[in-house]
Amino acid sequence: MTATADRTADRTAETVPGLPDTTGLGYEEKLRILSEASVHQHFDAFLDIAWDDPDFEVRNDDPRWVLPEVDSLGGTDWYRSLPLERQIAIGQYRMANIMKVGLQFEQLLIAGVMNHLIGMPNGKAEFRYSTHEVTEECHHTQMFQEGVNRIGLDVQGGPGWFVKVAPLLSLAGRALPNVFFMGILAGEEPIDHLQKSVLRSGHEMHPMVTRVMQIHVAEEARHIGFAHTYLEERSKDYGPVQRFGLSLAYPVIMRVLCDVIMKPTRKMQKDLDIPKDVMREVYWRSEKSQKLLRDTFGDVRMLADELGLMNPVSRRVWRLLGIAGTASRFRSEPKSAAV
Repeated sequence: MTATADRTADRTAETVPGLPDTTGLGYEEKLRILSEASVHQHFDAFLDIAWDDPDFEVRNDDPRWVLPEVDSLGGTDWYRSLPLERQIAIGQYRMANIMKVGLQFEQLLIAGVMNHLIGMPNGKAEFRYSTHEVTEECHHTQMFQEGVNRIGLDVQGGPGWFVKVAPLLSLAGRALPNVFFMGILAGEEPIDHLQKSVLRSGHEMHPMVTRVMQIHVAEEARHIGFAHTYLEERSKDYGPVQRFGLSLAYPVIMRVLCDVIMKPTRKMQKDLDIPKDVMREVYWRSEKSQKLLRDTFGDVRMLADELGLMNPVSRRVWRLLGIAGTASRFRSEPKSAAV
C-alpha cells in the first residue's frame, strides 16, 4: 500500500471530529474553539484520499456504484428493476452530479464569505474562523472536481439558472449577510443529510465516494455549526419587521436550494431517461419522498425556533412548501425510517 493510502487508512480509523461542545460560551470564544478545531483536525484533498489506490479505480462493471435504497432515486421500483449495467451507469452519473453541484455551492460560499469579510475590523475571531472554513471549502472543491474527473462524465451539476445567478448571489455575503448565511445552510443541510443517510445505511458504496463523503461530513459539522452560531448571534439585533421578513424568507430559501441540491436537472433526466412519473413520485409526491423532504430540515426547524422565526404566518409557509414537521432535539438527530 502507498504512503498516501496508509495515511488515508489511518484517517478513516479516526473518530469523525464533528462539532466541538461550545455550550454556554460567548460568540468570540465559540469561534476561537472552532478555529482551533480546524487547525488540529483538517483534511487535504490530495493527501487524505488515495486516488491512485487500485481499489479506487472507476470501472463500469463495479456493483459498488449501485445506488443505495436510502437515495431518493435509488430506492424507486423503476431503478431497482433495471439491469445491473444500467444501475451502475446511473449510480456513477448521480454521484458525479452530486459532487459537481456540491462543488458549485462551495464556490458560491467561498465568494460570499470573502465579500462578507472584506470590510471586517481587525481583531475579530469571525475573520479567523471564516478563513479557516474557506480554506477547507477550497479543498472540498478540489476533492469534488477530482471525483467528477475520475468518474469521467461531463455532468452539469446544478440547474442552468443557478450556475448563472450564483456570482450575483455571492454579493449577499456583504449586502444581506443574514440571508446569505441562511442560503449557506440551505445548501449544506440537504447534502449533509443525504451523505449521513448513505453512510449510516451500511450500503457498500465505491470507496472513492465513501471517502469523499466521510471527509465532507466531518468538516461540514463545523461549517454548519458556524452558520447556526452566526445566525444565533445576529438574531439578537433583529427588529420586529426584520424578524418577520426573515421568518418568511427562511423556509423559501431552504426549499428552493434543496431542489438545486437533490433534484435531478432536466439534462440529467434526459441523459438517464428517467420517466416523468418516476420524477413526480420521487420529487416530491409519494409519502416516502415527502417524509425525506421533511426530515432533511429537522435541524433547520430547530434553528428557526431558536431564532424566533416561527410564527403563525411562517408556519403556514413551511407547511405549504412541504417542509414542516417536528424540530430536531439536537444536531444531526437520526430520523425514523417509518413514513
